[in-house]
Amino acid sequence: MTVRVRMAPSPTGNLHVGTARAALFNWLYARHEGGTYIVRIDDTDQERSTKEFEDEILSSFRWLGLDWDEGVEVGGPHGTYRQSDRLDRYRQVAEQLVASGAAYHDVRSTEELESLRARAQQEGKHPGHYIRRPDSVANEPSDEGAIRLSVPQDRPVVFQDLIRGEVSFEPRDVDDFVILRSNGTPTYHLASTVDDVDYAITHVARGEDLLPSTPKHILLTRSLGATEPTYAHLPLLFGTDGKKLSKRHGATALSDYRAMGYLPEAVFNYLAILGWSPDGETTIFTREEAIQAFDLEEVSRNPAAFDPAKLEWMNGEYIRAMDRGQFVDSVKPFVEEAVGRSLEENEWERFEELAGLIQERTKLLPEAGRQAVFLYADIDEYDEESWAKVMTKSGVGDVLDMGIAKLSSLPLWDAASIESVLREIPEELDIGAGKTFQPLRVAVTGSSVSPPLFESMAALGREPTMARLKRAREELG
Repeated sequence: MTVRVRMAPSPTGNLHVGTARAALFNWLYARHEGGTYIVRIDDTDQERSTKEFEDEILSSFRWLGLDWDEGVEVGGPHGTYRQSDRLDRYRQVAEQLVASGAAYHDVRSTEELESLRARAQQEGKHPGHYIRRPDSVANEPSDEGAIRLSVPQDRPVVFQDLIRGEVSFEPRDVDDFVILRSNGTPTYHLASTVDDVDYAITHVARGEDLLPSTPKHILLTRSLGATEPTYAHLPLLFGTDGKKLSKRHGATALSDYRAMGYLPEAVFNYLAILGWSPDGETTIFTREEAIQAFDLEEVSRNPAAFDPAKLEWMNGEYIRAMDRGQFVDSVKPFVEEAVGRSLEENEWERFEELAGLIQERTKLLPEAGRQAVFLYADIDEYDEESWAKVMTKSGVGDVLDMGIAKLSSLPLWDAASIESVLREIPEELDIGAGKTFQPLRVAVTGSSVSPPLFESMAALGREPTMARLKRAREELG
């Protein structure tokens, strides 16, 4: 059997990290099994679906490296992969189910029943095409004219979940449910099931929040004379506080993490370990290693904790593993954004002098811009916290005076020469290195957080460095 899995996002919002994790697990399973990965768009909610959300979702999939073999924008043997193009198909299936006795029109009174039977006669259908809704759903809100599936009451719905094992639903827990609304639009249950049957989906891996829908989809599939796919219900994502992941825990859209400067490789790796690991121990691994090791049956059934701090740490590991040229290319837009303009080639040469040191101190790509901005822009104002913490202490004026004096007579302006004279200051003033170098750092870069001081001064150049030291001394008064 050729594995065929699908991801079916609804374009009613940005791609949630939980949905991205589900997409990644489906993609890994397809690639591991040599199967087919399909992306379709579940857009039957026309009021809330937008082209902007769809574009964002597909762009996020591609950024994460989740390419698809069939589906929207790439095509395939099934023609369309968009539910809004298949409304006639869903209506046809609903009517077939009514004709077979597996479903019925939702009516409450004898008058409604007679009216519908008369309509059936006019349409050349059997009078029994429309039947009265049973008492089992009499207390549910009515959608007159809608079509409901008739749920068999003689046996439970039992299936084998790849992650959760055997799952059973009693028929009393699955009411006759609407498959086609009175306005002719399909419910999620009908559209999703028909698509899975038509596209020959073999495995459905989705969040366990959809577990209550599964018996409905199985009953629909069987009513269509098809065999249901194998299900795997993925554990939900929780925050570090043990509660279901939501906006109160921070960003939840994948595009937010992209904008914050996360690398797709790091996000891919981190999402992959939320409920799974190649060997139970390994944390960082390549995409190819994940494909080789992945198995849906090895996904944990326990909720996984989404920890932004761990993701940031992992992103830093990936940044430090980049080769120098790749790092520089990746941070260019963030550096120019911090500076507020495009940089000339000679200005990038200045950045490259510090690139290795900046790379070692960067966990998120925008941090590189904040570390490097002092190279290109005059200091309009000092970082308020840095100034208060460092520059208001006694003895700072003496440090700046001595630094200015020693650097003014320095014959060669490079990191080693700068370090040799500035390291004389702590001994001469009888103070610690931190009390010496932190004021100089704030004076030159505007912040107490920057690349190493001596290399920063060398890259900045003699004149700008001296000008900034003198300005900071004037600020002290």
